[in-house]
Amino acid sequence: MIRKYHFTRDTRKRLEDYASGKEMPAEENRQQDRPLTVCGLTDVGKVRLSNQDVLVESEELNLYGVADGMGGHNGGETASAGARDELIRFLQGHKPSTDALRSGFESANTVLFRQQEEDKKLAGMGTTLSVVWMSADFAYLGHAGDSRIYLLRDGKLQQMTDDHSLVGELMRMGYLTPEQAEKHPNKNVITRAVGTEKGIDVDLAVEERQEGDVWMVCSDGLHGMVTDSEIEKILAANAPKEAARKLMDAALKAGGRDNISVIVLRDGEAAR
Repeated sequence: MIRKYHFTRDTRKRLEDYASGKEMPAEENRQQDRPLTVCGLTDVGKVRLSNQDVLVESEELNLYGVADGMGGHNGGETASAGARDELIRFLQGHKPSTDALRSGFESANTVLFRQQEEDKKLAGMGTTLSVVWMSADFAYLGHAGDSRIYLLRDGKLQQMTDDHSLVGELMRMGYLTPEQAEKHPNKNVITRAVGTEKGIDVDLAVEERQEGDVWMVCSDGLHGMVTDSEIEKILAANAPKEAARKLMDAALKAGGRDNISVIVLRDGEAAR
């Protein structure tokens, strides 16, 4: 499990009692200081016959993300929708925290894994799951698979998650360059997913919210077709609704070889 905490100096002082390795404290429920403008889109693409992606959208929880399913028959659709539904169900009544988010992922994993054991037609199904869960002060990130979470802050785009994929692991080990990874025949082989095994490791991160931040969560049907530099330009120049549409159009124009899902969140005012 990876824990990444990024705080300003003032926030570190407020949290100095929480030593390294301890969970972040759950925050008190209070009204958001800033509005959150959100737009999500999903499309089957130009090649696939069905859409196994789903958007994770809960305005009540301030929880947003993407699940990209895999599996024969209707396995992928069952997995992605099941993970979304169980995560939202589990987090009802919980205050944002890394503990709750990790437990929600584990619950979704257990539900999907048991489904496979009970229905052999679903054997081998699984799904990526990448979400941003907003509290009043922080963005809590949960991630498994090769969907991605990006943050655009002060005009600069940063990928906030690691790809749990074969080429991603080879790149981190120094065996592949980004250019080689892009052309690798096994680029779609993922090494971690929700529902494929009895247990699951979840990457967790916490980022302090800042007004003007733009968060984007997408499936590989988008980030595999649109470069980071193009994503950065589109997010920097457009409000969430226009940005989501332009990103979707760019992925389709590039070939649309997979299902495409994207959700864009702007922290603060709705329009520039």
